[in-house]
Amino acid sequence: MKLNVQPIAIKVGKYKVVLNSLDAKELGVIEGDRVKIKEHDSITAIVDFTEDMIPPGSIGVYHELNEKLALKDDLKSVEIVPASRPKSAVLVRKIMDKKELTKDEIYEIVKGIVNESLSDIELSAFITSTYINDLTDDETEWLTRAMIDTGEKIEFDTHPIMDKHSIGGVPGNKISLLVVPIVAANGLLIPKTSSRAITGAGGTSDLMEVLAPVDFTASEIKRMTEKVGGVLVWGGSTNIAPADDKLIKIEYPLKVDPHSQLLASIMAKKGAMGADHVVMDIPMGLGTKIPDMKSGRKLARDLINLGERLGMTVECALTYGSSPVGRTIGPALEVKEALKVLESMEGPNSLIEKSIVIAGMMLEMGGAATKGTGQELALETLKNGKALEKMKEIIEIQGGDPTVTSSDIKIGEYSQTLLAPTNGYILEFDNKRIVEIARIAGAPNDKGAGVLINKKRGEAVKKDEPVLTIYAEKKWKLENAIKNAQQNIPIVVEGMLIERVPTFREM
Repeated sequence: MKLNVQPIAIKVGKYKVVLNSLDAKELGVIEGDRVKIKEHDSITAIVDFTEDMIPPGSIGVYHELNEKLALKDDLKSVEIVPASRPKSAVLVRKIMDKKELTKDEIYEIVKGIVNESLSDIELSAFITSTYINDLTDDETEWLTRAMIDTGEKIEFDTHPIMDKHSIGGVPGNKISLLVVPIVAANGLLIPKTSSRAITGAGGTSDLMEVLAPVDFTASEIKRMTEKVGGVLVWGGSTNIAPADDKLIKIEYPLKVDPHSQLLASIMAKKGAMGADHVVMDIPMGLGTKIPDMKSGRKLARDLINLGERLGMTVECALTYGSSPVGRTIGPALEVKEALKVLESMEGPNSLIEKSIVIAGMMLEMGGAATKGTGQELALETLKNGKALEKMKEIIEIQGGDPTVTSSDIKIGEYSQTLLAPTNGYILEFDNKRIVEIARIAGAPNDKGAGVLINKKRGEAVKKDEPVLTIYAEKKWKLENAIKNAQQNIPIVVEGMLIERVPTFREM
């Protein structure tokens, strides 16, 4: 069937076309089927239907396919024929049926994810089936290797290459801003690629962006790391393990995180960066992704096992995660707090202790410190200013101002403080609610938005003393955040009234 091309200037992340339902019926395809562009035999596209957006005799071509065909805005015609489903889509059914996949079949699925030949529905089926039927150790290894091999890889000329990763779930976990310069200041290479926040108030890349650009190619990351020892950059600007980002986009609305894919997601990016030694921070506790010690130990064993299969040494730190790290949540607030520690060691013990523990493990694994002395060396590197000097080098090579200080960091101009309702001690802290409030205030997109914690768990507080201060760059966002916080207070003070339940007569 020959159809006139009607470009659609919308990015959908896949090769997709829109057919009028009359043409689709004539061609014998239904929504979700594929068609092949005869002029480009290697290109297949997923079919969408419309009754009126595209007239009969025309084909709507979304941005990605339009670019591939190099049609731009010129109206041309193409001939299309029905195409069979890709092999990768058929293989997903095997997982549903609890059948093990071969290495080649795993690679076929990952290639299908990367080259956009799988529809969102098929990707959802893959994610859901692996959530229900976990992959074997062999399948997980092959999945990880396939994710590495279908993207860019960085091969450093010197070793060892160090890396760290946090499983997440704890607000204010800004330790990479301290760990990376500590490790790099002791002669080890640490090319730290990080994500932006999806559900949180600030990923490491969101934080670093307050100080310097974070978008760099793989070759630029290699060059910068080899020159100054470390970087703090956004992994999404590279083509490292591209299948992972495509899977995460589907996992987020489904609110599932299959165990095997969690392992592959973490380790593929470490493998693609050429990491030799990796420390995994696994926060545990109420409100985190890992509820208890048993779950934490299992995840740690699985990460260590997968690391061995991939030729990496992995150590895991099971850490307390029921309370925020430090006293700040939100990009600028967290950067200000971290810089203050680097400048003068002024800062919360939770931030300093966690940073030197993780950095100390890395220093020992990389041979910069002997067994049992890593934490001491990490602390000394903070105290003597070497970590600060290294952080300035990292900021400068990434295009930021190396003279920046904590006092230069701008916080949202609008703020309001929540006061303690009674005398007592802070008993409980709702991590998810704190993050929710920070996001309503504008974080992470508004760098100056966030929450300052005046009183943490276990600290004494008097009635009408500040417990939380909310910052925003826009007045209306602050008002929304305050209203949300007051409706469901994210902290519990000993003796405070949580809720008043009336009698039936009053109801």
